[in-house]
Amino acid sequence: MKNKIFLYLFVFAALIALYQFVSTNNLQKALNKDISSLEAKVEKLEDSVQKSQLRILDIQYFSLENNDDALAYYDHLNLQDPVRYIEDKLLETNEQKGNNPLVPYDGMESDFKINKIKVLNHKWLLADFSDGKYWGDLVIKYELQDDLSVDFTLLDHLLYTRSN
Repeated sequence: MKNKIFLYLFVFAALIALYQFVSTNNLQKALNKDISSLEAKVEKLEDSVQKSQLRILDIQYFSLENNDDALAYYDHLNLQDPVRYIEDKLLETNEQKGNNPLVPYDGMESDFKINKIKVLNHKWLLADFSDGKYWGDLVIKYELQDDLSVDFTLLDHLLYTRSN
């Protein structure tokens, strides 16, 4: 009888060990599958981040902030942020009553005002204008004087037409 109890205990312990082994093995396979899935997602995200960084570098290529040669023109003026200064001066032209004087069109819904500005270098900038319904783009030449005044000259313009 004592031998049968030890035999039953041994078989019971063997079954528990077998169950533990199988369930641990299944758990390990599931975890490995999850890890592989997460590694694939991380790789996709890394590729996406790298593409985004390259795109940002492309966008920043024509930008005064990243052009040391163009920024050197403003060293003697001791401006903290020449881009912001030029943008502010251009936006001040919106304060006049009526259309912005740099926009060569009459507003159809309201007055044309400059909305968005991209300073390309120490001589040119791009600007977007709109009256709320119609919009267009401007290419503007500017010159920052030693007295910190800015002269703006319209080089080219484009008004988008709506096709309904």
